[in-house]
Amino acid sequence: MREAELRSRLDAVLGEDYAPSWAATVALQGLDSRTLDEALRDRVPCKTIWRAVWEELGLPDRMR
Repeated sequence: MREAELRSRLDAVLGEDYAPSWAATVALQGLDSRTLDEALRDRVPCKTIWRAVWEELGLPDRMR
């Protein structure tokens, strides 16, 4: 997964207006309390980041 797909998925789930703010401010347990943006800067694989988002938001299995 590339960053563009990760951002697109996040936009689809949270909306294009809220997703960037959420990515910058919400610390995710699955990312050692980093935000999505911090994890990207730290070069965490996008697939790992999406898994943490998926768990945090309690998304359905089909979105995994």
